[in-house]
Amino acid sequence: MSEQKITQSARELVEDSIRLGIAVGDFLPGEPLREREICELTGVSRSAVREAFRSLEAEGLITTVRYRGPMVSQLSIEEVRSIYELRGILESQAARLFTLRASDEQCARLRQTVEDIGRGHDTQDMVLVISSSADFYHVLAEGTGNVAIGQTLFSLLNRLALFRFSSTRWPGRAEKSMAELRAIICAVEQRNAEAAAQRAREHTEASGEIALLVIEERNRGALASGRTRRRKTA
Repeated sequence: MSEQKITQSARELVEDSIRLGIAVGDFLPGEPLREREICELTGVSRSAVREAFRSLEAEGLITTVRYRGPMVSQLSIEEVRSIYELRGILESQAARLFTLRASDEQCARLRQTVEDIGRGHDTQDMVLVISSSADFYHVLAEGTGNVAIGQTLFSLLNRLALFRFSSTRWPGRAEKSMAELRAIICAVEQRNAEAAAQRAREHTEASGEIALLVIEERNRGALASGRTRRRKTA
């Protein structure tokens, strides 16, 4: 294997580890990402970690702050609202095209990913939830026959990984999300493209509402923490 391939594999290992860490809540928004700790976690060189940081920064998952280094990105309410608006359009169209174009085998695979997500929620296995959710969108994108939709949708979903852990843990969200996903599957299996598109839009809108609530809660927590620090130093 060439040195270039080894380096690329190491970089991808770091990227996948950080993405998963963000998605399951191991790395929180605003948390610094230290090269040495990531090297120890993944067993790769610092050069591979730096390459991964640059790639993840291009995706919007991490931000490099002057004098502080890379840290997990924090999105504003306006940014999240804009991303979810675009995601709603893309995901709705993806569900419509999938229903019209996907094979029966692809429909069966899509249903299986939803059942796997449900099993992850039932066993509180967040890694299974995250990996099965990724599988859901891979199958969905594949079945549309539209590469551009898949690429753009994955770019948005990568950025929204910042909220996946907190959103999933929001009271009642897991159960509601599963009901929404199963409604999409039912419409797909009935080959009702408009119903599938509408169910997908509803799922995205509900997810966006929770993401905004998560941000508002974090902002309140940060404000309360700031007030506490000021009282201690007064």
